[in-house]
Amino acid sequence: MKRIFLLAIMFLTAAGMAVAQNTYSPSTDVLGAHLNYGRGCAACHAPHSGAYGNGNAKTTDPTSGSSILWGEDVASLYGKTLAFAGVNGTSSTSETLPTSMVAGTPDVTGLLTCLSCHDGNYATGAMMKNQVYETLPSTYGTQSKIPTLLGNDGTSSGNYLNDHPVGLNATMSCTGQYNWDCTISATGAVQMTGTNSSLFVANYGFFVKPGVYNNTPVVVCTTCHNQHLMNVVKVSSKNSGQPAGTYATMFFLVGPYNPASGTAGSNQTAQFCRQCHGGEANESNNGTAGTIY
Repeated sequence: MKRIFLLAIMFLTAAGMAVAQNTYSPSTDVLGAHLNYGRGCAACHAPHSGAYGNGNAKTTDPTSGSSILWGEDVASLYGKTLAFAGVNGTSSTSETLPTSMVAGTPDVTGLLTCLSCHDGNYATGAMMKNQVYETLPSTYGTQSKIPTLLGNDGTSSGNYLNDHPVGLNATMSCTGQYNWDCTISATGAVQMTGTNSSLFVANYGFFVKPGVYNNTPVVVCTTCHNQHLMNVVKVSSKNSGQPAGTYATMFFLVGPYNPASGTAGSNQTAQFCRQCHGGEANESNNGTAGTIY
């Protein structure tokens, strides 16, 4: 009995240490870079009149601010076709942007709004400085600034082929060489209920939020990024089998992602990508690593 009791104490102690290592309490405002040099929420949203109310209207747009009270001018992006990196071995994936803020497709608030500040090709003159706001860990390269503007990153002008595919044609799938043994519901929800995918959710979680277009899940910027929380993510029993709490993240990512972890063999950054790329996951290849924070 004493031996069992001692083992129980050791297990609880180890679990407590794991939670302590993973739990994160930000010392700066969670908006981080999106505080926008003190402008805060009003840098992106306008309580009245959209881009006109924010003083950012460069072109006439009758739908300015009609969705999520967006206060940046997006008209220069309307109808533009962008060629992103390919999906599952294809050479490229194209996305034709909406022509209105009231188009009703997930690429309005999940992509178009993001590009109004993060595109350096069509939406020039926004507040972006094209450099990372966060302090990068030593594991990252520091030779030059990390670019944050799509279409203007130091390669050829208008190049989006080195960017992750997003948009209505960047669809998510289940089964097959590259994907999870998941299922997609009639309404386009990804259900991680297969043998391997459910084990992955227990080992890490499923935090990504695909958009839905024609009852099909699609990847948009907000699938992987939460623009309102830069350095912390909440983990609960609803999205993970890991201990509930607040975990460290970077780059506004929606799941635990901490390349500065001092734990040997930490694989949490790879786990984040494996949420969608199930073919490369431990759980799909008889690996037993789980998640190492």
